[in-house]
Amino acid sequence: MPGFIQITDTHIVAPGALACGRSDTGLALRRTIETINAKRSLLDGIDCVIVTGDLTDHGRPEEYAHFAALMQELTLPWLAVPGNHDRRAEMRAAFAAKPWMPQSGPIHWLRDFGPFSVIALDTLLEGAHHGHLDGDGFAFLDAALAAMGDQPVVIATHHPWMQTGIPAMDADNLRNGAALIERLEAHPATVRMLSGHVHRAMTGQIGRINCQIAPATCHAVLTDHRSGPEPQLILEPGAFSVCRWIAAPGPGLVSDQIPTGVFSGPWPFQD
Repeated sequence: MPGFIQITDTHIVAPGALACGRSDTGLALRRTIETINAKRSLLDGIDCVIVTGDLTDHGRPEEYAHFAALMQELTLPWLAVPGNHDRRAEMRAAFAAKPWMPQSGPIHWLRDFGPFSVIALDTLLEGAHHGHLDGDGFAFLDAALAAMGDQPVVIATHHPWMQTGIPAMDADNLRNGAALIERLEAHPATVRMLSGHVHRAMTGQIGRINCQIAPATCHAVLTDHRSGPEPQLILEPGAFSVCRWIAAPGPGLVSDQIPTGVFSGPWPFQD
């Protein structure tokens, strides 16, 4: 059955630098790629990696060059949308040769996996932390949904619409997400929304739309449900999501969170 891997919030900086002076994001992405490559033989049907934004920490050309150099070791093709730490012009210049990169405008794209499709939407609002889907984005979504009829769909964005209970992060989610959810609820088939931005693995339900946030490959955001404090990073282990279409007993997308790194095992279960 077909599927893909979601990684998010890689926050790559220049070689030798640390994000926020503490997080070795280059090492974290290298470890993620090594883990994905090592597990490929176990992951039936996975044919690409989708990066849901914040590829870099500042959107600088040298950061995109570093990201590209690291991703050359990945043994799967990859696609991406920008996050609030990215810069659209610099990202387009770095990856202009990629088949999914549009020549101009927001970085939206569509990929057909057979039993389902992924619509990736660019929610970057330059100069802001929160997300915004502009008129071009809604037009792209409407046309893609109309063309696919009753095919199930996955929406991939950087900014989520669901509330996480972390006030500092919820303030910077997708501000006009209600209009997006309204369109998705009108789609005749199942819909799942996959996002990043929060640096934590979280799930929620908005109407009939299942919403899922993937963990970051690098540092996490501290779980803090208090109102007032600014978000803080914590060096928890990185992880990625494996999303695979399962046909029975009812067809749908199943997601698994896999931590990055090397661990003892596997061994057979025995007394």
